[in-house]
Amino acid sequence: MSTTKWSVDPTHSEIGFKVKHMMFTNVSGSFQNFEATVMTEDENFENADVTFSGDVSSVNTGNADRDKHLQSPDFFDAEQFPKITFQSTSFKKESDDEYILIGDLSLHGVSKPVTLNVEFGGTAKDPWGNLKAGMSITGKINRKDWGLSWNAGLEAGGVLVGEEVKFNIELQFVKQ
Repeated sequence: MSTTKWSVDPTHSEIGFKVKHMMFTNVSGSFQNFEATVMTEDENFENADVTFSGDVSSVNTGNADRDKHLQSPDFFDAEQFPKITFQSTSFKKESDDEYILIGDLSLHGVSKPVTLNVEFGGTAKDPWGNLKAGMSITGKINRKDWGLSWNAGLEAGGVLVGEEVKFNIELQFVKQ
């Protein structure tokens, strides 16, 4: 079998996340600089090998002060841990367009397995003849499991920053 490499098209992709703020609203963010590849057997995505690397310094929540705080040692510690990485260990088809992606997520100096849900959008040629593939990926982690434990108590009870981080990832790949 031949192996096919698919490289992420960053102009049509986004790595998004949400975290509860003050226990009642979500704050969204994304990483602006990242790379991802998928290695497949021909054009069959089952059992694909998925890799990802993102620059912590590119975190963007729409607020420069919050982004600077997220890059600080209180959270990601971008100076000491400049990258977030993911390496798949399993990519299994559940139904026509649903997959389960399992792999090791490394951030803040900690690597742990995560399970993500993938909706495979299929493949199609763009107007320039490039074969593209699309995926929507969702999942969640507890940030404290990766040592991201900073928080502040609220006067009325509760905490400023939620522990659960939800991923909302949209990826478009180009066949190489």
